[in-house]
Parts: sequence; structure tokens; C-alpha cells
Amino acid sequence: MVNFEEIEDVYKKLGGKILPDEFKSMVEEKVESLNGLCDTKTAALLVANEMGVHEIIKIKDMAADKGNVTFIAKVLSISDIREFSRDNDTTGRVVNLTLADDTGSIKAALWDEACDLVKIGDIKQGQSLKVKGYIKDGRSGLEVNVGRGGSIEHFDKDVPVNIRSLRINEIKSGANGLNVVGKIIDMGTVKTFQRKDGGTGKVRNITIGDPTGKMRLTLWDKKADEPGFKTGDSVAIMNAGARENTFSNQTELQLGSNGSIVKSDAAIDYSEPLTPIADIGINSAYSLSGYVSGLDEIREFERSDGTKNRVSNIYISDNTGRIKVVLWGEHADIIKELDIGSEIRIIDAFAKTGRNEEVELSAGARTNIQVLRK
Repeated sequence: MVNFEEIEDVYKKLGGKILPDEFKSMVEEKVESLNGLCDTKTAALLVANEMGVHEIIKIKDMAADKGNVTFIAKVLSISDIREFSRDNDTTGRVVNLTLADDTGSIKAALWDEACDLVKIGDIKQGQSLKVKGYIKDGRSGLEVNVGRGGSIEHFDKDVPVNIRSLRINEIKSGANGLNVVGKIIDMGTVKTFQRKDGGTGKVRNITIGDPTGKMRLTLWDKKADEPGFKTGDSVAIMNAGARENTFSNQTELQLGSNGSIVKSDAAIDYSEPLTPIADIGINSAYSLSGYVSGLDEIREFERSDGTKNRVSNIYISDNTGRIKVVLWGEHADIIKELDIGSEIRIIDAFAKTGRNEEVELSAGARTNIQVLRK
């Protein structure tokens, strides 16, 4: 005989669909039909599953051998919908969600018809969902697949999440699935480029900072075009990857189609570290503040590809020394706003050895120049 107290917790999940005695009888029949190969609690879960009630598990308890799982989580990020061709010449669709609860996060892949929930706006970032899908090992760890046998329902209560965000000085090149919260220091500009397939892509490099440092973040295509935030805003970045820039030898963040960036209410403190001129070395980027102690004319020159560019030199001094700053492209035009004695701040200029073996700074695409006092 089944002791009802052993299966009472499972019965409560039925929401009163049947009477307690009826459920108890069904569990006893299930135990008998399986020749005692499962215990009472397992038999009760099997009966509940057959009635459309599934055990809710936490993300931390998921494993590849769990098969079908049901869990409640919040949507942290939504990728673009991607179309692909199957071997039978049909077209498939997939969209990836990053879902989280108070125990962790996981990727959920929505296939074909399930993608429509995202397309029509029924699934949005920040929503709480009840998800049923199949758990398996993916390329970057466990993932849940939601196809014809799965389901997604809105959950009317807010799901608390516990996702640790990395500090900038903790980010290592080669890492993926990174969550970072920072303040936007520089928005950069949108640039277009030609893809190998002949299409046009867009890219924007923004700079974020926190109390431990700053880092460049690359946004692609739609994310680059309509970021929805501005310099000074705090942002939460989900599912970013990190790689080393071979030119600057600095680690940078990359945000692809599976990642997201949204405004955050977090209060982030960041102050730009300024280096005294006397302490500037070579082969690194520096930020400094000083006054203009020398100005050259703007010169125009022709690149090897036939295009034209501009360059000018200024000299910056502080109480530790004096240094030449080479201004390239649009930066060269800033000398029109300057005079001897103007106060200026230069952010992220690259230091190298100049013609006379003296250290000089090069202000290029990564550099931000602020005139503090004309």
C-alpha cells in the first residue's frame, strides 16, 4: 500500500485535477505495472507527468542525462533569428535565449515555430517564463532545446536571478559567456564594411569602464546601429566573448548575435587614470592631461591606396615634461580650436618611438580628445 504522505508533495502539483484517493490508486497501479522497479515517489512523478504536470527543477540541477526538463527562469538576452538549410532542402529557423534563475543561467534554443514567439514579440527580455525542453550538451556547455515536443508559457511572478558579473580586470582573453556591468565612457562611431558574401555589415566600438579599469566592446550590425544608450549610461552586458587585439595587445569584448547589452540601474564609478608625461613609455596606450605648448600646421597627404588623409602635430606639457602628439584624420582639425596654453585631455593615445628616438603619442581612431579650456 502507498503511504499518501510520501506522495503528497507531488499531488499538490496537480492543482486539484483529481481526488487524493484517485491519485493514490493510480500511483499504486504504476508501482505494480513496473514490477516494483521504481519507488513510490518516482511512480507518483511518472503519473503526474502523464497528466501533463512536470517537476520544476533549478538550472543548477540540470544534467545531460535529465532528458526533458521543466524550469522557470527569466529572459536575460535574445539572439537574432537565424535561418538555415536542412539536408532535405527545407528551411529551418533557430533563436537562442539566455535564461537564468537564482541558481545559474543556461542557453535555450527555440526551433522553427517556436521562433515565432520572439518574432511577434511574445517573448521579450526581462520576462519570466515556464519552459519545457530537452537538455543536452551543446558546443559551449549544457543547453535546452525547445521544439515541437517542448513548450513555453508566461510565468506571472518575477524570477530572481543570481548572475555574477565580472569586473573588467578579471576578464581574460579566450573566455566566452561573460557577463559584465560597466559605464559607457565613449560611444564610438558606426562603421560599415563589406562581408565576404558581398553583403554590408556594421560595427561600433564603444568603451566601458568600472572601478577596476576600462575595455573596448565591439557591437555588430543591429546592435551597432541602434544601441539605445549614450555616454555616461550604465549597461549590463550578457554573453560576451573576450579576445586579444593583435594590434594593441589588449583584451577586448565581442558581442555577437547571442549576446545582449541593455541599460542598467547600477551605479558604476569610473575615473580615467592619467599618466604624468615623464612616466610614459612605448608600445602602450596612455591618457594624459596638460596644456598646449606647441602647434603645427595641418598637412594633407595621400595614402598608398590613393585616398587622402590629414595630420598635424601638437605638443603637450605638464609639470613633469613635454611630449609630441601626432593627430591623424579628423583629430588634426582640433588645432583650429586650440592656442598656446589651452588645457587639453587626451584619452588612449598610443605611445611609440618617434624620428629622433623620442617617445611620442599617436592619436588615431581609438583616441578621444577633450578641450578643457581654450
